[in-house]
Amino acid sequence: MVLVIDDEPLILKVVTTLLSPEHEVTCESRGADALERIRRGQRFDAILCDLMMPDASGMDVYDGIVEVAPQQARAMVFLTGGAFTPRAQKFLERVPNATLEKPFDGAALQERVRKLVRGI
Repeated sequence: MVLVIDDEPLILKVVTTLLSPEHEVTCESRGADALERIRRGQRFDAILCDLMMPDASGMDVYDGIVEVAPQQARAMVFLTGGAFTPRAQKFLERVPNATLEKPFDGAALQERVRKLVRGI
């Protein structure tokens, strides 16, 4: 199961279209709602998360997940438009998670998710 977190409806639609032939995909447009799913015990093989969102950034979501389900934080891949703030740059330097630049290559996204699902 894959969780996609992005405040852009078009990104949610594109990612769902790319991944749904192979995976069950759940989408959230708010980081806080995604984090609540994890707090309630839902678990995912892969979590694709926009780095910059208005309500709760991908950084906030990651930090919240680390507190309640550290293994889920390792399953995260960050999607970013490349407009980094100093905080975002420091965050990406600090965490070992993969990052995919928007616009991302569909095949690269699919392969990254396959690897996460397989535990590679």
